[in-house]
Amino acid sequence: MALVDELNGLRVCIDTAPIIYFIEKDNTYISIIRSLFGEIASGNIESITSTITLLEVLVHPFRNNNQTLIREYRDILLYSENLTAYEISHEVSELSAKLRAKYFIKTPDAIQIAVGILYGADVFLTNDTDLKKVSEIKVLVIDDFIK
Repeated sequence: MALVDELNGLRVCIDTAPIIYFIEKDNTYISIIRSLFGEIASGNIESITSTITLLEVLVHPFRNNNQTLIREYRDILLYSENLTAYEISHEVSELSAKLRAKYFIKTPDAIQIAVGILYGADVFLTNDTDLKKVSEIKVLVIDDFIK
């Protein structure tokens, strides 16, 4: 089954990597990711993420003073109609700590997953296979959909 077919009609929490693949047009993933973001833009897939994504994606553009890339990331994460970036609340922080304690995952991953859980995502989309061990939300890994 294609990734967009799996996600159609769902609320999806998107990890940082898929957004990087889309904005930076990663050759390995661009066709599957372009299709995903096309469905998001058309409203067939509702998407969320956390503001930790903004932090993660802006490091290299700031380091390289790449104003174009900075603007593209800000546009998609702050002004997209069908992608909402949720701030890190105390509820997100507490659930993140519980997830870290249970699964020994990194803080940014725990925050992303906690946002997905707390804001009603059906699926967490990532490319980190280690996160499949999380059972509180369905985790899909992009590489599993690459032929």
